[in-house]
Amino acid sequence: MAKNIQSLERAAATLRLLAGGERRLGLSDIASALGLAKGTVHGILRTLQAEGLVEQDAASGRYRLGAELLRLGCGYLDVSELRARALAWTDDLARSSGESVHLGVPHRHGVLVVHHVFRPDGSRQVPEVGAMQPLHSTALGKVLSAYDPVARGEVARGRREAFTSRTVTAADDLEELLELARARGWAADVEETWEGVASVAAPVHDRWRTAVGAVAVTGAVERICEGGEPRSGLVAAVRECARAVSRDLGAGRF
Repeated sequence: MAKNIQSLERAAATLRLLAGGERRLGLSDIASALGLAKGTVHGILRTLQAEGLVEQDAASGRYRLGAELLRLGCGYLDVSELRARALAWTDDLARSSGESVHLGVPHRHGVLVVHHVFRPDGSRQVPEVGAMQPLHSTALGKVLSAYDPVARGEVARGRREAFTSRTVTAADDLEELLELARARGWAADVEETWEGVASVAAPVHDRWRTAVGAVAVTGAVERICEGGEPRSGLVAAVRECARAVSRDLGAGRF
């Protein structure tokens, strides 16, 4: 019978200890509670902190659970359930808009496409399920970053590549875009990631009102936009699709 990995057991015990109460714990408190040497616990905490699973208060030096655990907890929802709930609604959106529809979830330092409905015009298209999209330039990435504090932090700290001349890379400018996206409930990518391509996305919420994914319509900029901005009717359709999926996940009406 294979033995358990001791370092993982200790890391799990540390997380359970930090989850056991609201107060923050110091290194000595954790070491004493777990019966481990301070040096061992410090190494565990440093690793968990690097992964975003633990945070250290700058003033007191005490530790608490990190925001990355929120994302992992949302993963309990199961991506397959999210995709299953979205199937009918995303199919309807593709038919009504005549464009490709993507369903994405935050994953590591980007957006993972978990469902892709082809543009219903019979043209040759490449399936994009499993593809990763950047957070800072795509509509999916921006709307998830607007609602997900972990993704937002990754946008602020990460490398923001300029894919086209329209890509916003300055931290202050991007922060303004994320604030705007959260205020209006949707985000756009107008030739910021791919020349000639535009996209509109809206967030999908679960029963706890946490943004667990996003729906986007993507197509040629001349079809998606009018006067340089996404068509209002298309924006409304994307938002209604996202709301419908959210209601199926238990978010209720909003």
